Amino acid sequence: MNAMGIVTDLIAGGVGGNIAGAVLKKFDLGPVGNTIAGVVGGVGGGQLLSMLLSGGGAAAATSAASTGGMDISSILGSVAGGGVGGAIVMAIVGLIKTQMSKSST
Repeated sequence: MNAMGIVTDLIAGGVGGNIAGAVLKKFDLGPVGNTIAGVVGGVGGGQLLSMLLSGGGAAAATSAASTGGMDISSILGSVAGGGVGGAIVMAIVGLIKTQMSKSST
């Protein structure tokens, strides 16, 4: 994956984490926590989705790199994978934080 794809995953993950934090108030980590969890999930989700869509093979990655890399479908895939991955990781971290705070009181 090229640098633009990773940057797209980072941004989409941060946005996805913050949207999930706004929707799931119970698991909200605050703006900074939502963004950090979202960025981590965005990179993971974006990479996973791009591997699944490209078949996961090295030949597909080599072919994409030789043809110029990012087309509209790969950009949309990065945004979707990054946003969903960011939201999922933020929700998981928020759930863990909520459960830990319940057990300590």
